[in-house]
Amino acid sequence: MIATSLELRQAFLDYFVDRGHTAVPSAPLIPQADPTLLFTNAGMNQFKRVFLGEDTRPYARAVSIQKCMRAGGKHNDLENVGFTRRHQTFFEMLGNFSFGDYFKKDAIAFAWEFLTKVAGLSGDRLWVTVFRDDQDAYDMWQKGMGISESRLARLDEKDNFWQMGETGPCGPCSEILMDQGEAFGCGRSTCAVGCDCDRYLEIWNLVFMQFDRDSAGTLNPLPKPSIDTGMGLERLAAVTQGVSSNFDSDMFRPLLESIGKGTGHEYGKSTSSDRSMRVIADHVRAMTFLITDGVLPSNEGRGYVLRRIMRRAARHGRLLGMEREFLYELVPTVVTQMNAMYPELRQMADTVSEIVQGEEGRFIGTLEQALPLLNQILQEAKEQGRAQVSGEAVFKLYDTYGFPLDLVEDAAKEEGLELDHQGYRQAMEEQRERARKTAKFTQAPSRPDLVKAIEQFPVTQFVGYAQQQAQGTLLAMVKDERLVPVAQQGEEVEFLLDATPFYPEGGGQIGDHGTLVGPSARIGIYDTTKLAKGWFLHKGQVTEGTVRTGDHLTATVNGGLRADAARNHTATHLMHAALREILGPHVKQYGSLVAPNRLRFDFSHFKGLSARHLEDIENLMNDQIRKNTLVQTEEMGIQDAIGRGALAFFGDKYGDQVRVVEIGEFSKELCGGTHCHRTGDVGAFRLISEGGIAAGVRRIEALTGDGAVQYEQKRDGEWRELARLLKTSPQEVIEKTKKLLSTLKETERALEQAKQKALDQQGVGRETTIREVAGVPILVQRIDGLDMQELRTFSDKLRNKVASGLLLLGSVKDDKVALLVIVGKDRTKQLPAGKVAQHIAQFVGGSGGGRPDMAQAGGNQPENLDMALEKVYEYVAAQLG
Repeated sequence: MIATSLELRQAFLDYFVDRGHTAVPSAPLIPQADPTLLFTNAGMNQFKRVFLGEDTRPYARAVSIQKCMRAGGKHNDLENVGFTRRHQTFFEMLGNFSFGDYFKKDAIAFAWEFLTKVAGLSGDRLWVTVFRDDQDAYDMWQKGMGISESRLARLDEKDNFWQMGETGPCGPCSEILMDQGEAFGCGRSTCAVGCDCDRYLEIWNLVFMQFDRDSAGTLNPLPKPSIDTGMGLERLAAVTQGVSSNFDSDMFRPLLESIGKGTGHEYGKSTSSDRSMRVIADHVRAMTFLITDGVLPSNEGRGYVLRRIMRRAARHGRLLGMEREFLYELVPTVVTQMNAMYPELRQMADTVSEIVQGEEGRFIGTLEQALPLLNQILQEAKEQGRAQVSGEAVFKLYDTYGFPLDLVEDAAKEEGLELDHQGYRQAMEEQRERARKTAKFTQAPSRPDLVKAIEQFPVTQFVGYAQQQAQGTLLAMVKDERLVPVAQQGEEVEFLLDATPFYPEGGGQIGDHGTLVGPSARIGIYDTTKLAKGWFLHKGQVTEGTVRTGDHLTATVNGGLRADAARNHTATHLMHAALREILGPHVKQYGSLVAPNRLRFDFSHFKGLSARHLEDIENLMNDQIRKNTLVQTEEMGIQDAIGRGALAFFGDKYGDQVRVVEIGEFSKELCGGTHCHRTGDVGAFRLISEGGIAAGVRRIEALTGDGAVQYEQKRDGEWRELARLLKTSPQEVIEKTKKLLSTLKETERALEQAKQKALDQQGVGRETTIREVAGVPILVQRIDGLDMQELRTFSDKLRNKVASGLLLLGSVKDDKVALLVIVGKDRTKQLPAGKVAQHIAQFVGGSGGGRPDMAQAGGNQPENLDMALEKVYEYVAAQLG
């Protein structure tokens, strides 16, 4: 009998391998074969092109255990997690596949034998559904497997017919379900297979891919019918282990025990705490696998889904009493439990923990501010007997604190309330309208009139990959958004040719420069751009003669600038690969600038790079340059490119045909830019700077080729000049600097001591008078020349004189006023220091504030300081009189 989920995984693989299937590793959660898919959500995703007939494999039968995510997009179980026994965001899907090999009979026999003979489930408790018109499958189950008609159900297209899209491969399916008994049912007399309750639990879905649906909706038989099956490991583990919930299986028990130890709650003791513990357990698994596969928390796409999952888990941690970061402490439990099947978890464990802790820490600040207000909003709705939570109030919570809408919905749901979505949307639209009215910016023009004017011309033929000079006919000239027939010397115009070697600005690379030479004109081109549909516009100035539409021109690219840009573009590809190798697969290009004289590369990463990381990146880059690897380019279909491993990202737009730039085994990307012939042409790489430009986005600036050499020469010259100024050799600059800094610190220390001695003589040695107002001792003193920090230090020598009263110090330095107020602990309710500071500061043209026992203020009217200090007596008398 199979006892553990680990044994169950292995038994599944062994069963199908013994029957001629090839075991295929899990694909990543980020689909590389389909950039339109948010996450891998089924075992068949990695075989999609095989089913479509676009790809082939060296095997006709496959078996896999696929890690899947169903949170966001079409398949989204996020809101159900915690509230049901069976839903997860992250789960593992067991699947066996046939690509034109076996079909229904064998798929049904394999499934039944595995469940009843290997997994040990009782056949008497298993039910089967088939598509209403699939008599073949019905007969195979009834006659072939001996399933009683009482446990066979025909369902309609909604439940038992699968299709990949509006058109394409599709077919009926058959589901195997476990009858968990009346205790799991809804109690209705109509409860049967197909009911939404937990009694009849879907275990395995067998898809019989036998049709090709055309645009007219007609189902045409496929020449080679195929099989695609999927079974959730978590559900199978629960039923084989005889427990009532996925969360009671060995796949979740260790994690729930870790959560219990960290929060002080025991699973199974409270409905509300159990729900929160289930949410946390599921979400920690999800975030661990997502980050391992290269997703970082952000405000868009996959990163936004991850952030929602992390914040939802953090909120449920708060419901369990956790007011500090703790989710990261659960990551090792996930790694330990899943590492045998997914060894990449161990390699990324520390990075995952660090990212989780950082994100949770940032969100805790939001929770501390927003949760009391959210609880107040929910309480008011209940007290007023409303079924809905005010949409306007919820929007204010989001607008002020960034509190996620889905977490508000979760909280409302837990209290039996709904969210007023219409009110929320109305409040958001009002905010957008206010923003539009106050906006100061304008968008760049889309040039619709120009596009309409040049639609009569064919799109430009680009020949610049193979040559840097070409003949072209001048189709049109554009000046002030209008077509002009002629341009004279000195005029700046945009030129449209039928063919050009000039590369237009795109993909981060700037447009080519060069010349256009005609029968009676010479034109200098200083930029090249591309309009929609493919018209290239050459921006330039007529430097000699006159040019007319219809002229035949010789277009020549500035070869030096093109070569420099190519070096930097190839370097960006090398750097992208280097960053992913050194920092991890979560690194994604966010933007770039490829100019002849420099390059800039923006990428996703959760913290600043260490000096060691920067050194490793630079060393790896120069190592790849020295290898002088051939840079190859090839045009192919988008699916072929991705199938070969070219990087593509969700949300990016690609045509059916793409250009792939491949640098050995090191880098492979979709790119339309110009590149070196070999990596050695880059010459050298020098990293100039690295820093953050937004949350989770870093920027590297670098130089290549002659630019890198000139940078080093400049740095060397500056170093020699520094040595000259320090009167030492370049080799001794660091040691000489250390000695000078040590001497400087000693001098500063001596000066500080002398200054403090002078202050003592000026202040404490001076006769000071303590006045009493309304029973409160008050000490006021002016000591000029001190900044706020020095004023605080000086106060330590006086505060004991009025320990149960008020100390007010004032100073003028560089025409700025500094005020410090200290109030005894027993007087803070009567005389909060912050209020005193605010009152006094107004007389010197400033403002202030602080704690009840200590506050500070500033001002820009030093001439009024003496008068302001005297005002404290009046203020105290008024407050206590």
